[in-house]
Amino acid sequence: MTDSTSHGRPAGAGNLLREQRIARQRQFRRHAQRRRVVSIATLAAAFSLFALYIAWLEAHGTSSAHGDESPLAAAVARGPEAANGADSVELVKRGEYLARAGGCITCHTSDKSRPFAGGVAIGTPIGTIYTPNITPDPDTGIGQWGDADFLRAMHEGIGKAGERLYPVFPYPSYTKVLDRDVLAIRAYLNTVTPVHYTPPANELTFPFNQRWLMVIWNLFNFDEGRYVPDPKQSAEWNRGAYLVEGLAHCGECHTPRNVMQGLNAHDRFSGARQAGWHAFNITPDKISGIGDWSAADLVAYLATGVAPRRASAAGPMAQVVEDSTQYLSGEDLRSIAGYLRALPPVRGGVGGDMSAARDSHGAPAADVTALRGMATTGVNGAQLFIANCASCHGWTGEGIGAGAPGGYPSLIHNSVAGAADPANLAMVILHGVSRKTQQAEVLMPSFSSQLTDDQIAALARYVMTQFGNPHSSLTAAQVAQLRALQP
Repeated sequence: MTDSTSHGRPAGAGNLLREQRIARQRQFRRHAQRRRVVSIATLAAAFSLFALYIAWLEAHGTSSAHGDESPLAAAVARGPEAANGADSVELVKRGEYLARAGGCITCHTSDKSRPFAGGVAIGTPIGTIYTPNITPDPDTGIGQWGDADFLRAMHEGIGKAGERLYPVFPYPSYTKVLDRDVLAIRAYLNTVTPVHYTPPANELTFPFNQRWLMVIWNLFNFDEGRYVPDPKQSAEWNRGAYLVEGLAHCGECHTPRNVMQGLNAHDRFSGARQAGWHAFNITPDKISGIGDWSAADLVAYLATGVAPRRASAAGPMAQVVEDSTQYLSGEDLRSIAGYLRALPPVRGGVGGDMSAARDSHGAPAADVTALRGMATTGVNGAQLFIANCASCHGWTGEGIGAGAPGGYPSLIHNSVAGAADPANLAMVILHGVSRKTQQAEVLMPSFSSQLTDDQIAALARYVMTQFGNPHSSLTAAQVAQLRALQP
């Protein structure tokens, strides 16, 4: 006889329980689906409200108050048309000096016959951006900009028409510059020759060509506000901080970037790559940075492009010296040096850690004796050095007049040859050096059209092994990548 129960329950009870369980599961899934719909709708509504808020700010946002200016100073700073006589001349002269300190001419001059007319192509991870015309031309420049427009661009990264500016224009640093200095620069720019020229349009793909996205970028990477002196520090330190952090915007090149291409605040001034070049660590770390540099070394480097037995400016830094830092007063240069030497040291940075300082390597070469009578080959580093470099740097590598601003630098105790990252050495060989200062004009020819990638790699390896960091290396493939970059 078959038992009609299971554990004391009727046989049909199990089916009923299963049906109830299935019904509960279906009800749970329906509730979960409703919650997802509500969540998505809430998120969409929040985003819509945020977008409407941003649009309202764009249309109705008010200009920042500029409380550091007295009415008289603001009136004088409007330019020559609002000031008279000696005050006007002095204002424009000060504005020219500050424009030099800010490097305006470097980024806004693609053709030296039309200074400040823009058109410089700046390569970025999101495409190519061309700098604007900042001459007082009313149609293609900033001739119709008011003082408030200029202040807003410098301090907030917003153009005259309300468009968001891309941070290749270093407004995250310029925001620290006081109103009176910004308006002095504006007064100077009012006096430069107007140039009727429209630079090329930016070459950016969607969505990076949407300027409103800079609002989101600013939320994570931009703090608007003027520099406030630290009462615990000296006047020299504060002046150096004002220049380095603000007008001279040193961190824009010497600080690594985060995933959004904003400055990485944790590794400030520890070095970064810029269009193939390595902007070195300028913190006072004794191995990776400039910890062994004296204040006099830094002042000499910024004024002439040469710190004897340490470094010679090349690439973008040579242009900074030529266009900007050589014109700074001794007081300002000493302030910059003092501030940099007081920064917290950061070990490592771009290019990796090193066992010794960049400028501590090298010994004179004697390969020329061994090479006499030897058949020439295409990729022998020593032969390439003797054939292409020795006439200026000496076959021993010790240079000619190496301590002078116009001398041929020694490759021994040379920060480019001794770097862990060989990029700068390869870029110098590829593109040469051009640097004109009040003391001298320096010109090293480009070898990009004379030497192949294999030959440049072999030459660089020889220079690094003999005169620089023997642990560095360079391949022909790396040279090809650097060659393809915009110089």
